[in-house]
Amino acid sequence: MVSYKDLGLVNTKDLFAKAMAGKYAIPAYNFNNLEQLQAIVQACVETKSPVILQVSSGARKYANATLLRNMAKGATEYAKELGYDIPIVLHLDHGDSLALCKECIESGFSSVMIDGSHLPYEENVALTKQVVDFAHSQEHYVTVEGELGILAGIEDDVVAEHHTYTEPDEVEDFVKRTGVDSLAISIGTSHGATKFTPDQCTRNADGVLVPPELRFDILEEIEKRLPGFPIVLHGSSSVPMEYVRIIEQFGGKVPDAVGIPEEQLRRAAASAVCKINIDSDGRLAMTAMIRKVFAEQPSEFDPRKYLGPARDELKKLYMYKNQNVLGSAGKA
Repeated sequence: MVSYKDLGLVNTKDLFAKAMAGKYAIPAYNFNNLEQLQAIVQACVETKSPVILQVSSGARKYANATLLRNMAKGATEYAKELGYDIPIVLHLDHGDSLALCKECIESGFSSVMIDGSHLPYEENVALTKQVVDFAHSQEHYVTVEGELGILAGIEDDVVAEHHTYTEPDEVEDFVKRTGVDSLAISIGTSHGATKFTPDQCTRNADGVLVPPELRFDILEEIEKRLPGFPIVLHGSSSVPMEYVRIIEQFGGKVPDAVGIPEEQLRRAAASAVCKINIDSDGRLAMTAMIRKVFAEQPSEFDPRKYLGPARDELKKLYMYKNQNVLGSAGKA
């Protein structure tokens, strides 16, 4: 067994308390490879932001659990080399079983999500409590995120065609019976780069799709039911159209792309929402730069020459998110 403390990581407990008091959200950036990790650490050190390194089950398989653990340790050491010892969390995104959560906890993760949202309510409660009991043992002291409600869209192995909004009437009972440290809720965000269908949106004067507003009424009711309790938003990429245009300019296709408006994320970050998950935006930024290099330099075959610009663009994007959307800059 490897403890996250030996890797230089922290869990989310104190970070969430500070985020809620300071009315900002901590970025949870998904990563799958070295360049993404470099970009995240560089961006968060330069903006002095705490960060949650987020890994899906699919990403863990892709990276290899042993390599991943050492990448996380390297991230904490790299941050110090860059000049600022920011708090770093290694978090399992959308864990779907007790066995997977146990494996991650015993291999150095400092936080895990158990997603039983697709199960009947009582089964979700039972599964989540099993994970919490294991994670909260004195031997581990790992924090746990649960979920109520279902987000539409696709993210790795997580697929859902329709939203199921979180029921405020269930949140008090769920948190009390499971002992979770934070709760992911469904208020209209979704996974992927097409978060809403065109018929769910309106079009502005320029013909750009404008998505419906998030269900802040549900969030506000949950805040009343669980005052001071950390809330998490999944599927919160803004889908910057400049990256979509670059991808399509150089041969790609991202049809009907539409994300969550930044002003709505700013509003959420000033509430009980203290963790905001962002994945698709990073994929779009990297893909846009890679396609651009391939189109403009067709003879290039050195991976560093196209992954390097992709990494640099991702760093730029995440610095912007920390400073201008999440409010986490300067909070490390």
